[in-house]
Amino acid sequence: MGCSADNSTDPSGTKTDISAEEVQAIARDAYIYGFPLVMNLKTIYDYTVDVGSPNYKGPLNEVSCEARLFTPADTAVVTPNSDTPYCMFWMDLRSEPVVLTVPELEDDRYYSVQLIDLYTHNFAYIGTRVNDNAAGRYLLAGPGWSGDEPNNITEILTSETDLIFAVIRTQLFDSNDLVRVAEIQSSYALQPLSAYLGEAAPEKVPAIEFPTWTDGAEFSVAAFDYLDFALGLVNTHPDESELMASFAKIGIGTTDTFSTTAMPPEYLGSLENAVQQSVEEIRAFIGANSSDPLFSARLFGTREFLNESAATMGQPTLYLPRAAAAIAGLYGNSGAEAVYPMYFADDDGDQLDASEHSYVMRFSAGGLPPAKAFWSLSMYDGPTQLFINNPLDRYLVNSAMIEEFVFEDDGSLLIHVQKDSPGADREANWLPAPDGPFYLALRLYLPEQRVLDGEWAAPALSKSQ
Repeated sequence: MGCSADNSTDPSGTKTDISAEEVQAIARDAYIYGFPLVMNLKTIYDYTVDVGSPNYKGPLNEVSCEARLFTPADTAVVTPNSDTPYCMFWMDLRSEPVVLTVPELEDDRYYSVQLIDLYTHNFAYIGTRVNDNAAGRYLLAGPGWSGDEPNNITEILTSETDLIFAVIRTQLFDSNDLVRVAEIQSSYALQPLSAYLGEAAPEKVPAIEFPTWTDGAEFSVAAFDYLDFALGLVNTHPDESELMASFAKIGIGTTDTFSTTAMPPEYLGSLENAVQQSVEEIRAFIGANSSDPLFSARLFGTREFLNESAATMGQPTLYLPRAAAAIAGLYGNSGAEAVYPMYFADDDGDQLDASEHSYVMRFSAGGLPPAKAFWSLSMYDGPTQLFINNPLDRYLVNSAMIEEFVFEDDGSLLIHVQKDSPGADREANWLPAPDGPFYLALRLYLPEQRVLDGEWAAPALSKSQ
């Protein structure tokens, strides 16, 4: 979508009466604003379009579940979790709403249905926290639907966008539990509203021709082409009309197709500079806040929550925190659902690198993470942000392993974080690290209120040698 060429625009749609500096400033705003939308296009293509992708899940509006744990072979989502086998599927609500049915689950098993719009806002939840594991039928509607509530519907959940993503996490207790998890997953059902009502289906809207995804595009000027396409799939929020008018000055988000390849050299250079500037700004924001144990809780949620949260972090808008969330942990949970204290540095302030040091995390006696559901500590490779191959095929340690851990005489628990085994007598407490930079995520599912209030401090990671 870009302006048609005329006397005041070039073939890319960019107005020719603005300076290269202004192009860069607008592009910087567009990149940070649009990065989450671009990442969603990447996931949509990977999950629903590219049938040859190892991450392909299936077409739109079909539940896709896997009763297995994420491994280093899973590359579509950075900082993934391997505690809860996933169901992941995209839905298109343009023609009509859909009805999602969830089963009744046993009281001691955590599950959640995270519903995410095209902006990456967590607009609603279903699950243990919300409905106490009760069975239910939920009508998921887009912004233009205004029908009456059907019979036997537990709740209507409305999204700001017509394309939405569902991430269903079902707790796995141990490897012997996979059969039960698969059984639960088979009970998650999705059907069009017309089929639920036993009525004729409405006329279908034309299928969306999603652009082919190019690896690495999110960190290049190609991101602007994808953003332009994504803006055609959403309605402008009332608070963002002026911002969209600004983007239109460089041809993004208007009526014709925008193309970076048609940019004059001086403008293309401005876009390249804007990408570099924006990525550095996003990463600097992450770095400046990485020591905040509640950082993840501030990054994910509804649009309304993110606006309020951004203000607490000194940001004038939600855009920079939202972009940081998409880089640091795409599709992270809202704070009430889960909190993720992140570890990028040790307690000396040094960046984590297992090629130079071994590390230890100590939980004092009675001081395990205060989670009402469960907790886990996951290992990620620094450069790729993915799980690492290791001799134990162990990507995390968690509360389900409590009987396997070896506790100290004083009742404390030491988790050994290093590239080589700490020895057979301590291997039960070993979280293997790569031979190089890494980071950790400590996840607390259904954190106690004292965690959200900042009254609980996550344990430090210290060098052990």
